[in-house]
Amino acid sequence: MAAESQTGGRGRRGRVWHSPTGENLSFSLLLRPAIAASAASPLTLLAGAALGQTLASLGFSPQLKWPNDVLLDAGDGLRKVAGILTEMASEGGRIRHIVLGVGVNVNNQTFPTDLAALATSLRLVRGTFLDRGVVLAAFINAFEPIYEDFVARGPAAGLAEWRRFALLGQPCWVERESTRVEGVAEDVDDSGALLIRSADGERFSVHSGQVNWPRPM
Repeated sequence: MAAESQTGGRGRRGRVWHSPTGENLSFSLLLRPAIAASAASPLTLLAGAALGQTLASLGFSPQLKWPNDVLLDAGDGLRKVAGILTEMASEGGRIRHIVLGVGVNVNNQTFPTDLAALATSLRLVRGTFLDRGVVLAAFINAFEPIYEDFVARGPAAGLAEWRRFALLGQPCWVERESTRVEGVAEDVDDSGALLIRSADGERFSVHSGQVNWPRPM
């Protein structure tokens, strides 16, 4: 399902997703993978891998920031151009359905004041108008084989593709047991958790929550 505009679009942690009428690409896929609910966590990263492939095929140089942001170099640093949100309904350990929501800033040229320094669009980066249908078709073509391989064989191939575009080796910090822990984002594991090496050499995993990345990147 694709929407011409969104009045209640949102991202992780209840954040608002800005989507002017007729300019951007906002769509959702309804998925019913025949896998255990506990195995579905990597799906957000796999959708990111497909978005990475999509934008690369259109001549961009995307970078993926764990867990669900797609970034482009806007000339003054990396800015967010797309985001992913997955929501799952399950029962007894079995998946009823997963809604995979994707928002891509395609043709908008202005942003609200609170987003102006953080976001960009494909048009602002390239300087020309892009056909939203072309972007959507490219994503579907990229996502389908990644998704089918995930359901049949697990996340390994899709996560390898995610790493190809991933923003790794960067400093970050997280709140852990009410303590700020600084480290370097090194990798992800098979569950999609981010692996961070702290300053004292400890390696720990982050499955959810807020990872803070200093700016500029």
